[in-house]
Amino acid sequence: MMSRAGNADNTPPAQVSCPISCKPARCDTPETIIVDNGLLMRLRAARTLLIEPSLPPALELLRDLSRNLYWTWDTDAAALFERIDRTRWEETGRNPVRMLQNTPLAEFHTLAADEGFLSHLARVRESFATYMARSAQQTVPGTSERNVIAYFSFEFALTESLPNYSGGLGVLAGDHLKSASDLGLPLVGIGLFYRQGYFQQVLGPDGWQREEYTDLDYAGQPLERVRGENSSPLTISVPFDGRDVLAAIWKVRVGQARLYLLDTGVDGNTPVDREITARLYGGDIETRIQQEMVLGIGGVRALHALDLHPAVCHMNEGHSALLGVERIRMLMREAGVSFEEARLPVSAATVFTTHTAVAAGIDLFPSELVRRYLGHYYTEMGLDDRAFIGLGRIDPADDHEPFSMALLGLRLSGYRNGVSRLHRTVSRKLWDEAWPKLPAEQIPIDSVTNGVHLPTWVAHDIGEIYDRYVGRGWRDDPVRPDGWKGIDAIADDELWRAHENQRHRLVLRARTQHRETAALLGLGPDNPASGDVLDPKALTIGFARRFAGYKRATLLFRDLDRLARILNNPERPVQFIFAGKAHPRDEPAKQLIREVVQHSRRPEFRDRLVVLERYDVELARTLVQGADVWLNTPLRPLEASGTSGMKAVANGALHLSVLDGWWAEAYRQGAGWAIGGENTSEDPEVQDAFDAESLYSLIESEVVPLFYTRDADGIPRGWLVAMKQSIATFAPRFSTHRMVSEYALQAYTPAAQIWHQLRRENATPSRNLATWLARTRRGWDTMKINAVQDDAPGGPRSGQPLLVSVEAQLGALRPEDLRFDIVYGTATPEGDIQAERTLPMTCESVGADGVAHYTSSFIPAAGGRIGYTIRVLPSHPDLPNPLDTGLVYWA
Repeated sequence: MMSRAGNADNTPPAQVSCPISCKPARCDTPETIIVDNGLLMRLRAARTLLIEPSLPPALELLRDLSRNLYWTWDTDAAALFERIDRTRWEETGRNPVRMLQNTPLAEFHTLAADEGFLSHLARVRESFATYMARSAQQTVPGTSERNVIAYFSFEFALTESLPNYSGGLGVLAGDHLKSASDLGLPLVGIGLFYRQGYFQQVLGPDGWQREEYTDLDYAGQPLERVRGENSSPLTISVPFDGRDVLAAIWKVRVGQARLYLLDTGVDGNTPVDREITARLYGGDIETRIQQEMVLGIGGVRALHALDLHPAVCHMNEGHSALLGVERIRMLMREAGVSFEEARLPVSAATVFTTHTAVAAGIDLFPSELVRRYLGHYYTEMGLDDRAFIGLGRIDPADDHEPFSMALLGLRLSGYRNGVSRLHRTVSRKLWDEAWPKLPAEQIPIDSVTNGVHLPTWVAHDIGEIYDRYVGRGWRDDPVRPDGWKGIDAIADDELWRAHENQRHRLVLRARTQHRETAALLGLGPDNPASGDVLDPKALTIGFARRFAGYKRATLLFRDLDRLARILNNPERPVQFIFAGKAHPRDEPAKQLIREVVQHSRRPEFRDRLVVLERYDVELARTLVQGADVWLNTPLRPLEASGTSGMKAVANGALHLSVLDGWWAEAYRQGAGWAIGGENTSEDPEVQDAFDAESLYSLIESEVVPLFYTRDADGIPRGWLVAMKQSIATFAPRFSTHRMVSEYALQAYTPAAQIWHQLRRENATPSRNLATWLARTRRGWDTMKINAVQDDAPGGPRSGQPLLVSVEAQLGALRPEDLRFDIVYGTATPEGDIQAERTLPMTCESVGADGVAHYTSSFIPAAGGRIGYTIRVLPSHPDLPNPLDTGLVYWA
């Protein structure tokens, strides 16, 4: 048995002298090297130091550039680091910080004398300086460098070397920050730093996914520890169950934007609490509520510790919902107001984005767990269990209903949105019980369709073509209405040659990784899972995303014989590349991965279908840049948005997808294909059969012929027509520049305005509004509609006004407390209305008996059956959205 004090045979250990001379650290007890049976124990350092690379003055920009993720979307800046040493660039995971740390000093001096490198550096210096100094393209009145827009997300994908993401949610958050930087918005990101990130995927010999975790080295990341006034590390505390948990703050520079990440792995915390932020989506439900407390409560506290005071907070899903509660608590303390008085401005200044399409995707917490972790916290705000926990329940009075963070986020926000138009409809249906008095089309959930940050995802060669024909403005302002017309002018052979080069890179990358994986699994060259695969000239279809049941990764394999004929057509071969991870606890999704892997090893598929493991941002980028076709097969309408297809079409791929998520609103004939049309069946088996048949038919009859029909020069002219139409139509429309601009106009601007408005004069408007709202609630049931009449001279006709009058008993309320509307639209024979238009009514008179008369008119646009009804809502000049009150009266 070995010990640290001596060898197994008790001979004295070898002594090792201290390798460094430093003060005040001492090496009083040097570590020992203990050898037993040929095993060598690790040598432990008495002290570790971070040695900054010494750069010649001419190269000092490299240090600043490595610490700002601007290089992740400026391909010329990234190429500068790659130019130092391409092999080392790959070995460090394309991480400039580690790249500089691992480069010998002599090489820097050589580079400082290299005129070509210095010329490249000067070019990057100029573009970086210009970028950092430019003025804002988008403004939000009421925000500033201190009164920021704070964007909270559980994950952020900014670069593969910082694995603080699992998939689409993080990729969207990272692209949101990058576009906010491009637009000059005063937006900061708030997240958690996961020391072990998300897992590294390993596929075993049978195709079963295994998860591996490794600790990240802070020193090799583009992270800066935030420090206080006395230069000591800045920490904030979050009140837990009977204790305070500390969190350090790390800063990441993202162009002009900043991202702050909270980390509980600090001295002062217990060993258990240090692990709270160790892994993304790690641990159990108790870990989840702990992480969400650190994100929501701790995130707001971190902002204030940084002297940042958010005018608007944006929740990217419900994980950060507690930020609303913490902002309320702070405003209660600052202005001396009640919970309800503070809730009004906080909710109005909060944006909530939902990405969920099914109830199973919503985090639910047992009431006992919420009470244990948050009871002391909300009790200090004057709330009891039912009042607080009820905010996260559909029925606040149901003590058996679990607590939903997403519902808390919905209730503590003033603007809510799904991430595509179809998802808006799905979200309204999903959350209809939270607004029981509203028809689905009036539930206050809007839509802002997702986008992608084009400079991050467009390949360098394709981007240079856009520079020549569209102008460099596509990088900074891709939403220009006429900016993309130049796509039509691109020479066919030029675009095709660039695209073929991208496909060739993808195939080489896939071959290399495929061989490496086979070698690690011990598979010999005769094994179907090893050897050369894929053809760099064949039609290549990509499928890469999180594996989940509704995404139907195995839909392609319903008819194996037919698929084999498609893949192995000697004159027109087709090949597929799959990649993606399953959630560590999603066993059915892991089974799907195994099925795809096992199919790929069938003799008839071995050269035409591969599955690549270790899916991350770098692999995703290679796939979307090199695929000819991007495949997406979700079960409609369960895909909230999807963004991988947006990245692929921006690179010239054609989209082949079910009409779900973003594709439901984007699809245009001649610029991609729609699998299955809008056909839906309640029976998943029937739907799968229908969609599989549609998929095979489209590939056989449309995709393959269009790709392989070539002219005398070997150019697929028809395919290039579709490529150009797809790029020009979809790239500007589905960018995060457009998306962030929509948030700025629709959500951030009104949110900042009401935030400042309600907090004037020590929150006097908010106090008055809360008093009015309480009085209106008490008197709401005393109001009723006595009669509704309509009149159209000569009978109702299209194009002619229909006069509607209402007699109402106002009870304890006043005319100025109420808003009467006509809601009308197409009607069914049973009397159900599709609410298409809403018109306000005018109060004509109020009698001494409290009876009021309202009138208005509307003009039917066409003949046929229509219907109308009367809706009454509360009305107050400072009330942001009357639908949020839950007070609705229908005639």
